[in-house]
Amino acid sequence: MKRKSTTIWTAAAAVVMMITGGVNGQVIKRPAAKVSFDDFKQLVAEVEGHRAARMIDLDTFLRMSREEGVVVLDARSAFRFERIRMKGAKSLPFTDFTQENLAKLIPDPGTKILIYCNNNFDGNQRDFASKMFVPSLELQKSQVVQQEKPRMLALNIPTYINLYGYGYRNVYELNELVGVRDPRVEFEGTTVEKKAATSEEGVQRLRSLIKQKAEPAQGR
Repeated sequence: MKRKSTTIWTAAAAVVMMITGGVNGQVIKRPAAKVSFDDFKQLVAEVEGHRAARMIDLDTFLRMSREEGVVVLDARSAFRFERIRMKGAKSLPFTDFTQENLAKLIPDPGTKILIYCNNNFDGNQRDFASKMFVPSLELQKSQVVQQEKPRMLALNIPTYINLYGYGYRNVYELNELVGVRDPRVEFEGTTVEKKAATSEEGVQRLRSLIKQKAEPAQGR
């Protein structure tokens, strides 16, 4: 019985050591994650006024994009970027933002950078899906969120904040909701190429049908 009790106490002590990481009652302090909400709050407060003065409409965005050395940055996923993007845009997914990766893509922190995201485009929820939280009907019935409106969670904001935090201060953000069929905008990507090829194929087929119908008439 005494041996069994000793075994139990030994096991219990081992568990305590595993939980506390301690030996002889001393607790080993583990390093904290490289996360600081205070740094983030301070950065957001600093960015707010800076960003407010750099919100631009589509016409200004397009005019600036044609200036020499300007970078149009697409921070969406590489998959969505490959499918469709504003013509001439460069890709660096937000999840890949690091000081090193940004420096490779944009070596000069003074470079003028134009940013856009899904929430700037309307009419293509597959590749430009709106980032927003909409309370469900069940939640809307509750008093807690009865007055709550949809919450916008656009990628532009964290993109702007992070660019600023990494030292890129010459940033401008598209502040217009643009239809994907807006003639002012030119897109490129695999879906655009496929659509163009399909359209061209359709035109060729139509021309062929017209020609076939015309040939018998000419032979009469």
